[in-house]
Amino acid sequence: MAQAYMTETGSGGQGPDRRGPRLRRLLTSLRTDRGIWRRGIVLAAFALVLALVMALHAQIPNRIGNLGSLLETFLPWLGLAVPVLLVLALVRRSATALIAVLLPAIIWVNLFGGLLVDRTGSGGDLTVATHNVNADNPDPEGTARDVAASGADVVALEELTTSAVPVYEKALAPTYKYHSVQGTVGLWSKYPLSGAAPVDIKLGWTRAMRATVTAPEGRLAVYVAHLPSVRVKMEAGFTARQRDKSADALGEAIADEKLPDIALLGDLNGTMNDRALNGVTSQMRSAQGAAGSGFGFSWPASFPMARIDQIMVKGVEPVTSWTLPETGSDHLPIAARVKLSATSS
Repeated sequence: MAQAYMTETGSGGQGPDRRGPRLRRLLTSLRTDRGIWRRGIVLAAFALVLALVMALHAQIPNRIGNLGSLLETFLPWLGLAVPVLLVLALVRRSATALIAVLLPAIIWVNLFGGLLVDRTGSGGDLTVATHNVNADNPDPEGTARDVAASGADVVALEELTTSAVPVYEKALAPTYKYHSVQGTVGLWSKYPLSGAAPVDIKLGWTRAMRATVTAPEGRLAVYVAHLPSVRVKMEAGFTARQRDKSADALGEAIADEKLPDIALLGDLNGTMNDRALNGVTSQMRSAQGAAGSGFGFSWPASFPMARIDQIMVKGVEPVTSWTLPETGSDHLPIAARVKLSATSS
């Protein structure tokens, strides 16, 4: 029996006799192997630079190729460098690098850790959805059916073409009694719409609108917007000047809104981290950020890397938010359930 016990817990087993020597060897290495602190200095430097970039991303200037906005668009993905640096530090057996990697890991968790927690709730008064349907969508009728099947009470569509509008109108008519199309954006609702009109976002053509939705629980001012696209060019970097100008104009329109309950649905061609959208994001909450689960990336649909499609609210309480299945578009539709305020009735 004694021999069997020794075999099970000795050097060939997984008992305390095996773990003890490992811990002792590690402690001995920390005391005697001075190289464990000297190795991995370059890795430690990379970790510190990564930490500084994440912590000070708002200080990175946009003067050169809008580098700051480009970084902020894909900021969550910098976290992928942390496990890579961790593995390299272990391979190098570098205590210095291991300690340094803790810094970017802590900063990333502070920035995005909350998104990994399920913040969804139940209840709410109204379900809203938005979808950039893509001007080159090969199946607009199928896309319309998919959006209607989401159960949303209010649906915003962006990138509508003149030829596709009748298709969407026909396909959505059985579900949504009320609708308005302004330029390349449109709003469909199960509840009455009033005051539908374009919103000037300084483009020279209509890519934004506003309407009042009168639901049983109260009135909601709904803005639909499709901000100009951004481009990444080798010679110019992240070109977004027109997008930024339109975002400021949209922010001014929302700031002037008289109704207390406001929802912004649309493709903003930017994430909540992008400082260029401050004119909007400084006065509104992201439904996904407040009541979502995960990052909710919406673009590109084949491999989502950023949430540039947004549902944002002011005076409204988000209850839950989610991403809908892929349609014929290069964007994923997104939806949210919201609770109107008592002052909206």
